[in-house]
Amino acid sequence: MLVPVRKTAEAATGQLRARWLAIAGMLTATMLVAVPQRSPADDGPRNALPPPAPQLRLPQRAVLFYDDFGSDSLKHWTTDRPEVWSVRRGMLRGDLPDRKQERALIYTGSGRWTHYAVDLDVCMMRGVDKGVVLRADGDNGIGIDMRGPGYQDVLLQHGWRTLGRAPVVNGNATWHHLRVEARGHRYRVFVNGHLVIDKVDGRESSENGRIAIFAYTGGVGECTVYYDNVVVTALGGQRSAGKEP
Repeated sequence: MLVPVRKTAEAATGQLRARWLAIAGMLTATMLVAVPQRSPADDGPRNALPPPAPQLRLPQRAVLFYDDFGSDSLKHWTTDRPEVWSVRRGMLRGDLPDRKQERALIYTGSGRWTHYAVDLDVCMMRGVDKGVVLRADGDNGIGIDMRGPGYQDVLLQHGWRTLGRAPVVNGNATWHHLRVEARGHRYRVFVNGHLVIDKVDGRESSENGRIAIFAYTGGVGECTVYYDNVVVTALGGQRSAGKEP
């Protein structure tokens, strides 16, 4: 029996179309399996917890302020970027977007504080820069920047002016104890119990101001940092104002 040429061509075209649709379906299924959806929980380094923090060691007297972040409240702190700061498992956590030169500060204390010392424990999980600002007044203050991987040092700065620098090994995923003393225009910086910087600010910056803890992405473009056991104590003639939990 003869089959019309037109019908034979249409049948062949239908078979090719069906085969192509089947192949396309298999390719689509393969692509969906090969590229799973990513969730925030998959970002391991950002969400990794640090080792257990050291225990709080509170002085017997001259305490102006302390916080071991035993509750989820940050009622004693102020910041213009609340989305960056949170309390996680009894530690203060700062986490910035992955962009270069991002920064955030969280403040506490009194603008009337003069001669005082700040003690805190810090653990960097992602990034380089962490530290504290003393005698903070807006964007002004004396900053102490502990720089980790790629630098391994600590800077004492008044704004962008460097007052002192010292080599200090301070790797990530490890707790480090930072103590800074401000008495007059003299500043002393201790890291893990060792005096590393002892400088006088010859330009005589302000002798008053509160403190600020910071997070900073710098040039590496990432920052996840934990702080704990923040203690401020009076030095010299500074009168104790009591402690705040």
